Amino acid sequence: MEALEECRLCPWDCRVNRRKGETGICRADDKVKVAKAYLHQWEEPCISGTKGSGTVFFSGCNLRCKFCQNYRISQEDFGKEVGIRELATVFLRLQDKGAHNINLVTPTIYIPQVAEAIRLAKESGLAIPVVYNTNAYENVEALKMLTGLVDVYLPDLKYNDDMLAFRLSSAPHYFDVATKAILEMYHQVGEVALDDEGIIKKGLIIRHLMIPGQLEDSKRVLDWIRGNLPAGVYVSIMSQYVPLYRAKDIPELNKRVTEKEYDSIIDYFFNIGLENGYVQEMESSSDEYVPDFDLEGLTVPEPIEHGM
Repeated sequence: MEALEECRLCPWDCRVNRRKGETGICRADDKVKVAKAYLHQWEEPCISGTKGSGTVFFSGCNLRCKFCQNYRISQEDFGKEVGIRELATVFLRLQDKGAHNINLVTPTIYIPQVAEAIRLAKESGLAIPVVYNTNAYENVEALKMLTGLVDVYLPDLKYNDDMLAFRLSSAPHYFDVATKAILEMYHQVGEVALDDEGIIKKGLIIRHLMIPGQLEDSKRVLDWIRGNLPAGVYVSIMSQYVPLYRAKDIPELNKRVTEKEYDSIIDYFFNIGLENGYVQEMESSSDEYVPDFDLEGLTVPEPIEHGM
C-alpha cells in the first residue's frame, strides 16, 4: 500500500502518510470504513435488476457537498473499520445472496485497498461485475490502478461551472478534473454491454444530479458529454435532489428540482442528439430513498484467507 504513504489518490494531492495515521481532506487513515453492504433496489434498472445490486457504502469522501444525502457517512464518517480480507468476503457474500453486481459507492479514498479486495474476491470465485460508483472527482493515475478490476464505471458529473462546484462541494477545478477522469473510465470499460436480461456487464454510465435553479449548468454538462463521447453513451439524469444536510439552511438549495426544469433537461438531452439514458420519476425526490446506515452486512465471522 505504498500509495497511502504519500497520498495522491484524489485531486486534492494531500501527500500525507496515511499508514502513519496522518489524514488529509478526506480524514481517512489507512483503514477502510464501511457503513452498509446490502442488496440495493433503487439504482438504474440495468444495475439493480430484479435481485438488487450488491451495494457497499464506504465512509468518508473527498468532496464537501452542502446537499449530501449520505452526509452521515460522507461528512460525519459513520462506519465500521473493515480489513481487506473482510471486504473481499463481503463481496462474496453479496454474490451468494444473488446480487447482480458489486456496487462500490464512493470508494475513491480507498482505491489501493479496494483493488486488493477485488483481486482476492476474484481469486475466491467472485464472478459478477464490479461497479465503481463515484462523484467523478478522481485522479486519473489512481483510476489506472483499477484497470481490469472494475467492469462498470458510474460517475456523477455534477457541475460544469467550477465556481458553482467550489461553492457547493468545495471542489477546486471540478469540471476539468472530472471530465478527464470520465475519459479514462471510458478508455477502460467502453460502451455499455447488457446481458440477455438487460443487466449491465460492462461499460460507462454517466449520472447527472440536477441541482435546483441550475438548468443551464446541466445543459452544459450534457453538451460536454455529447461533444466528447459517442452519442450512444448512457446518461442517467437524476431528479432525486432533496435539501438535506446544510442545504436546509441555504435558501437557493432549500427546494427541489421543479418538473419544468426536469422536463426541460430531458428535452435538451434528445435535442442535442444523445440516444441512451435513464430518467427518474419526480417522486424520487424524497428522503425515503436514503439508506439507513446501520452496518448491515458487515459481520464477517470468517474472512477469506486465500491469497494472503
